[in-house]
Amino acid sequence: MADMWSVEEHLTDILHTVRPLAPLELPLLDAAGCVLAEDVTVPAPLPPFDNSSMDGYAVRTADVEGASEEFPATLTVIGDVAAGAGVLPTVGPGQAARIMTGAPIPPGAQAVVPVEWTDGGLGGGPADAMTPAGTPHGTEVRVHRPAPAGAHIRSRGSDAPAGTLALRQGTVLGPPQLGLLAAIGRATVTVTPRPRAVVLSTGSELAAPGRPLAPGQIHDANGYMLTAAAQAAGAVAYRATAVADDAATLRATLEDQLGRADLVITSGGVSVGAYDVVKEALNLDSGVEFRRLAMQPGKPQGFGLIGGGRVPLFALPGNPVSSYVSFELFVRPALRAMAGHAPETLHRPRVTARLAAEAPVRSPAGRRQYLRGSYLPPARGAEPGSVRPIGGAGSHLIAALAQADALIEIPENVTEAAPGDELKVLLLG
Repeated sequence: MADMWSVEEHLTDILHTVRPLAPLELPLLDAAGCVLAEDVTVPAPLPPFDNSSMDGYAVRTADVEGASEEFPATLTVIGDVAAGAGVLPTVGPGQAARIMTGAPIPPGAQAVVPVEWTDGGLGGGPADAMTPAGTPHGTEVRVHRPAPAGAHIRSRGSDAPAGTLALRQGTVLGPPQLGLLAAIGRATVTVTPRPRAVVLSTGSELAAPGRPLAPGQIHDANGYMLTAAAQAAGAVAYRATAVADDAATLRATLEDQLGRADLVITSGGVSVGAYDVVKEALNLDSGVEFRRLAMQPGKPQGFGLIGGGRVPLFALPGNPVSSYVSFELFVRPALRAMAGHAPETLHRPRVTARLAAEAPVRSPAGRRQYLRGSYLPPARGAEPGSVRPIGGAGSHLIAALAQADALIEIPENVTEAAPGDELKVLLLG
């Protein structure tokens, strides 16, 4: 392997190393956002019985044939049928049953006429005898339109017949999919669980947000940024307390955190300085390899498996922009692969856009540069969209990063990109 790794070589090594987590059977709401690890079939017809799609009256079609405003069909109402009703009246000739949306179709009925097609059952009639459902027996309703057989009836199995495939393995479970699982009676489902990611910042200069800074200190931005990024990628993310520049303390902290980690992310301490604690703590016996990548920002990277459970560890640079760019390019795809997502969905979408800059943008030879940018999509049917650089190339410029919704990719063989040049853009939003 060459002294300098390409972005593709590093990413390929990562994706060849990580594996999807073992499937788990989870309650439906705990499975939200997870990837289905089984084919799910419909065990019984959905809906399980013929039911009304309207509030109205269940009727025989012959009794309302030819009905009109001028010559309505007058029917005797024999009772109510509410949603969830278990005992149903039988509709005979010249009769109707008032029915609610979702209620089962009573025996003898062949169609439902909406209440808007009737006088609402306000016609006269004796009101002393009550049916079990509570409607005055003998009340009349006048129907002003005919209804063909099956009108406003949702047939048994019309949504999904028994034995059909409800959801295919690999489906991401969003609200509609969870609703379907509940509708067919599933209380649990087998999924690839969301990976648990532990985020650990290193550096004696770091102070927790909300605390005053001592001389030489800065607030720990990476811990919060990377934890939020891992959550956005679908992980269950934990932010550990920042660790000072002490190798023994870092090793002990990592060992303590491995019990709740499927993946570990550190930031800082991976360069060639005197206090690069991550490199010191994760020596050659740890399984983590430290590399130089042909990219800017994010040249120093570490990756490997640690602990008895062979947990993937990503050692990212400490500068905020370097750390975030590295997460998007390498950690996010790994987390999604571990969660069982399809290979084509591991990465952020990439589009082509024209560079909207006031002057040429320079880039170091032999390195792929990622600049923060603001992307403007094209108008309908127009040329490619445009992207405007935000901030400079400095890897500490987190204020500019917070305004960006895209990363502009300048290839290794391009040292200057002119305004109007077409470049690949990684969409972050």
